[in-house]
Amino acid sequence: MAEIEQVNGRPVIDYMARDYNSLLFAMREQIPRLLPEWRSYTNEADVGNVLLELFAYLGDILSYYQDRVANESFLATARSRRSVIEHLRLIGYELGTAAPAAAALDVTVPAAVTATVTISKGDAFATKSRPGRPSTRFEYTREVPMTIDFGTLPVDASAHRTFPGVPVEEGRLIRDELLGTSDGSARQRFALVHPRVLLRPPGPTTDGGGDVVVVTDLAGTKTVWTRRDSLAFSRADRFDIVIEVDDEDRATVAFGDGMLGAIPPAGARIVASYRVGGGQAGNVAAGAIQTLVDAPRLALLGATVTNPVSASGGAERESIEHAVEHAPAVFRSLRRAVTAGDYEALARNFKGVAKVRAVSSAWNVVTLYVAPDGRGKVSDVLEAGLKGYFEDKRMLTQIVEIADVDYVPIYVTAEIGVQGFYVRAEVVAAVQSAAAELLRFDRVDFGQTVYLSKFYEQSQEVPGVQFVNIVEFGRDRPGAIVDPQGTIELGPDELAITPSEKDYAAGMRVVVIDRSGG
Repeated sequence: MAEIEQVNGRPVIDYMARDYNSLLFAMREQIPRLLPEWRSYTNEADVGNVLLELFAYLGDILSYYQDRVANESFLATARSRRSVIEHLRLIGYELGTAAPAAAALDVTVPAAVTATVTISKGDAFATKSRPGRPSTRFEYTREVPMTIDFGTLPVDASAHRTFPGVPVEEGRLIRDELLGTSDGSARQRFALVHPRVLLRPPGPTTDGGGDVVVVTDLAGTKTVWTRRDSLAFSRADRFDIVIEVDDEDRATVAFGDGMLGAIPPAGARIVASYRVGGGQAGNVAAGAIQTLVDAPRLALLGATVTNPVSASGGAERESIEHAVEHAPAVFRSLRRAVTAGDYEALARNFKGVAKVRAVSSAWNVVTLYVAPDGRGKVSDVLEAGLKGYFEDKRMLTQIVEIADVDYVPIYVTAEIGVQGFYVRAEVVAAVQSAAAELLRFDRVDFGQTVYLSKFYEQSQEVPGVQFVNIVEFGRDRPGAIVDPQGTIELGPDELAITPSEKDYAAGMRVVVIDRSGG
């Protein structure tokens, strides 16, 4: 409630009290001094009181919007994605779009097939749809077609020939979408029809500067435009564009003004090809991709496909929390990779990279240990993308290598006592969940020390646990004894994970001990 104090005979109002009740109280406090003849202002049926309540209501709303405007004016306090996007564009930082998962397919045909087939960009495969869960589409995305000569492959015991390692990415290719016709004016903008466009940071080795290819066509003369981070360093004779993505994941192609970037000539048709999709839904399990969606040459041969290893690298669009935390490091690096911190900051800006550690393995070699989104191994697609991304950021003699993270399973077995009035199964599940929380992927880091005391602490806080005795605490394989120091030290390229074995997969193996000791 607002308080009005008398200072030197004059009222002083607390202007920070701007909610409905405070404003109404403050106005009523002024009535005896300003309108002493009005005595019914506390009566709910009084017309004047109704007006006071309306004024307080409007003041409360205006105060809310004033606070929102103040909050959105600063990067540290902004809560709107649109505001964060606009703030970070001032330092040349664009929030990352979703990233597609990548997988490698095994293509199998009957032994009688000896033909040669070509897999081209846009050939599509998918997982099987389920009730409430649509299928996930994967496509071959490389510009160079892949040729498979099945006649050179051996016949296995099941009378089939198998070609391994066809790289695919989650998403859908949109070909030659007409965006409009240029009117010859400066700073023209054209919106892409489909949302959730897939963008990777522009690099010198990517076709058209990324995953969006924009072409202008004037009387049969076609010009391919190159996507840049910004037009600030472009020139009048350079066919450069930028792609801006708004808070609703809709992308817009922005051309230059004739000084910073060329203007598409009047009458030119503007066509774009791009891919849409991305997200963690693409990190499908091994064996999930089994359907030929749009690969007619393989279908005619009676081919089947599957992914022997789970897909990885699929990530949701960059959150505003991650951007606010991460953008200053990218800005300080000046988009140049010199120190290990620069390499890590820039690599984390590449969508599909969840965790990364940069290590100088030789005087001119930097090795990036990368854990992709969805965990797992680094796909060929992600590795090629990262190397191309660093091509114009590394120093001239520097060599960038990409390596897989060494995932270290932590095996923990605990004996617990359960209080008599609790359900055993529920207490065991809660203890396992608490242990799994300690090894959750987004909580672990490279070179981390895993402490036995944390497992005791988490387990003992579970309601219904009478006592805890951890009898196994080790890494790599089950059966390890408890280290006397109660610690497990991890290397610079190692990340702790929950084991995949059935007894440990929930976080730890739990054995319930009766209070009688049986």
